[in-house]
Amino acid sequence: MSQQLPLLIELGTDELPVKALPGLAQAFFDGIVSGLESRGIAFDRGDAKPLYTPRRLGVLLSAVADEQPEQASEVLGPYLNIALDANGQPTKALEGFAAKAGIEWTQLERTSDNKGERFVHRSRRAGARTADLLPDIVREAIAAMPIPKPMRWGDHDYAFARPAHWLVLLFGNEVVDCELMGTKSGRMSRGHRFMHDKPVWINAAHDYVTALRDAHVLVDADERRARIRNEAQQAAKTVGGHARISDDLLEEVNGLVEWPVAVACKFEREFLAVPHEALVSTMETNQKFFAVLDGAQQLSEHFIGIANIDSKDAAEVRKGYERVIRPRFADAKFFFDEDLKQGLPAMGDGLKTVTYQAKLGSVADKVARVAALAETIARQVGADPAQARRAAELSKNDLQSRMVNEFPELQGIAGRHYAAAANEPSEIALAIDEAYHPRFAGDDIALSPLGKVLAIAERLDTLTGGFAAGLKPTGNKDPFALRRNALGLARTIIESGFDLDLVHLLATANAGLAAKNVQAETSDLYDFILDRLKGYYGDKNVPATHFNAVAGKRPHSLYDFDRRIDAIGEFAQLPEAEALAAASKRIRNILRKAEGEIPADIDHALLVEPAELELGEALAATEAEVHASGHDYVAALTRLAHLRPHVDRFFDQVMVNADDPAIRRNRLALLGRLDRLLGGIVQLEALA
Repeated sequence: MSQQLPLLIELGTDELPVKALPGLAQAFFDGIVSGLESRGIAFDRGDAKPLYTPRRLGVLLSAVADEQPEQASEVLGPYLNIALDANGQPTKALEGFAAKAGIEWTQLERTSDNKGERFVHRSRRAGARTADLLPDIVREAIAAMPIPKPMRWGDHDYAFARPAHWLVLLFGNEVVDCELMGTKSGRMSRGHRFMHDKPVWINAAHDYVTALRDAHVLVDADERRARIRNEAQQAAKTVGGHARISDDLLEEVNGLVEWPVAVACKFEREFLAVPHEALVSTMETNQKFFAVLDGAQQLSEHFIGIANIDSKDAAEVRKGYERVIRPRFADAKFFFDEDLKQGLPAMGDGLKTVTYQAKLGSVADKVARVAALAETIARQVGADPAQARRAAELSKNDLQSRMVNEFPELQGIAGRHYAAAANEPSEIALAIDEAYHPRFAGDDIALSPLGKVLAIAERLDTLTGGFAAGLKPTGNKDPFALRRNALGLARTIIESGFDLDLVHLLATANAGLAAKNVQAETSDLYDFILDRLKGYYGDKNVPATHFNAVAGKRPHSLYDFDRRIDAIGEFAQLPEAEALAAASKRIRNILRKAEGEIPADIDHALLVEPAELELGEALAATEAEVHASGHDYVAALTRLAHLRPHVDRFFDQVMVNADDPAIRRNRLALLGRLDRLLGGIVQLEALA
């Protein structure tokens, strides 16, 4: 009788790539689960999850059936007209089929399909033992893992992300024999490299997590992550602050340690004169340290390192961390001081010699185009045109700074500090930084009016120039990040509430490229931006039908586009919405198939049926109401809902294609006018 047992698989290796580690662990887990499922082996997944540390990948399932269920087999044989001769005796085809099945032909069963009756061999056999199937399941799981650059070691043919050193394969409390990448399975894992540098006996699969914890290894990534966060905050608390912990840095540190221990460290206060972003970048990106903020949310002179050992001499660990960070901070301070001596305005002199793109000229050329665009946009949104031009003219100067040369991620941020040091107005300094917002997916757009203007101008030139230079993204290739720029442009316009004519702005940006003898196709750019918007609204759970209904109208203003999206969302909730959408689609089909020219105006004298007279009157009244609604699209679409009973009666009681040509054309004119009203705000038929 089948029973369920816990299953443990652990593959021990050299330190695995930090950023790839969570993905590798998930792929290994998914591969084992898939292998069990494909073989019909029952198991209880429960709350099982990938287990991993820098040196191991683990899978632990609490209950797995010890054998497959009974296996049924059905093999189809020849049809009767081929299997039996005229006397009902077996032909060679049938005899061969029976011999292959290992039985007499008289023991075969029969079945039928749409081609007729045929022989079939059905059999049942006991399921295989899970223990016998596990080696292949593990091999398949490893073979399917996404390893971009597999390593080879020794003189073997096999390869993996890192050299493999041990394999634990326990089913219940029994070892499953398996050899994988030169290692034989057993029950001996390994503890912490320094705090428990010896084999760890795993008595049974369910003992795994506890046994490794006793050996100073936390194999549960969630437990390890929580310990890092708690240790870091507790250490920061001892120096009167709190740790700045981003999810990305926490995940990286989690992939570097097996037994995390926080160490509070300190650097000289004089370094706080350097832009804090540079110090934080050094701590987080280069050293994987957590910065400590004070009660005012400002950077303090403290930081937290996470050691992979509970050292007997924590002071030495602290000295080591402080020693490695000091030269980086000293470099940053030197770069900052030297840049201040040069000054931000002077940095711009070198931009003329820096190529932005071969067909688009130098960075200085780009700055000039962005400045003209920023001035134009500022006038349209009520910002100061002179400040917009000045911010644009200074916006790329920090690319020539020593600080940005060393810390490229500080583009704009360094410019803000240097602009402030040069006594530029605070609005201009902030805009130089905010021009890069949003910097990444989910980041906020620029907050200041001038920052929004500069962010829009910058992206307009980048997109138009990219398309003009033939750099439109293809597949995964997008060297100028045009997709990200398109979404950033759209988000900034929409979320700022700027009612800008995007098509006109794209044309203006295009005109700025005339001196370079390159041009972009404005309609292609507009379509490209709309394509990014589709994903933007998808993330907001806007149905694709709603997006298509608005996109079909191709509004020039993205702010107006957003208002129409909101309006159709409310309209779609009305009981009349579905019927009107279907009617709109029907009207479009009728008008599309109509022969000859359809009159633009209705001849009310030719409205003879009560239902068409009623629709004509309702249509005129609704047109006036919709016109009075202006850009209140919710109110306008709600008023359209009042037309539903009149439209229904018209189609129920009136024959559009009347025998009288004049009446037929007049009814088509009525439908044409109704179509223009129904489709004036959104393409309602997209909802049908």
